[in-house]
Parts: sequence; C-alpha cells; structure tokens
Amino acid sequence: MDVSVAHGEGPLQQVITIGPHRLLADAPVANGGQATGPEPHDILAAALGACTALTVTLYARHKQIALQDVQVRIAHGPQDGGYVFTKHIAYVGTLSAEQRERLTQIADRCPVHRTLSGTIRIETVVA
Repeated sequence: MDVSVAHGEGPLQQVITIGPHRLLADAPVANGGQATGPEPHDILAAALGACTALTVTLYARHKQIALQDVQVRIAHGPQDGGYVFTKHIAYVGTLSAEQRERLTQIADRCPVHRTLSGTIRIETVVA
C-alpha cells in the first residue's frame, strides 16, 4: 500500500493519505507549525505501539491466554547520537510470569519493531 503526503492548510501541516484514511502531521508552534497533528516521530512511535498491541493481542487470542488488555506507551527521542524508542508495556489479566515473558518476546517480534530494528534502505525517486 502506498502512503501519500501533501501540504495541508497550515504553514507546515501535511495531509497523509493511506488508502481510505487521512491523518494530519504538523510541527509544534515553536518550530513554525500550528500543532494541528502529531509530529512525524510521534506517528512512527504510534505505529510501533499499535503494532505491538495488535501483535500481542492476536498471539494471546490464538494461544487462549487470559489477556484482557495490553497497554503500550512509547517514549522516544534523540539519545547518544541516535534515536531511541522505549516500549512500556502493561498486561491486564491474570497471567503467569511465563506468559508475561512470552508475550514480551512476541511484542518484540511485531512487524514494525522488526522493521525498525533491521536494516532499512530508503530509496528516493524524484518525479
């Protein structure tokens, strides 16, 4: 699936189109934007969090683990010359230590986590 991005209404606002869905991205007011949407790094962190929660939930359902909910928070920012995403996961339900450990292993195997942890190549084509 392609993602397209076009200038929106504000000075830095971007309209992101993904299939039938539309999202806004923007810069904070301090950087000349109007804060009408999340910053791009926040969208990337959200993708990691959503993918983690979906992957864990699907795995728990498949294995019939009594997971009632999974809550994921992603802290992120520049650190030591790189960029760090820290996943904070809370499992809701009566789970054993072994089940929690297994769910955490599965959380680290979500497709977005694997993409961000692997080799990434970005090719730019100018129209």
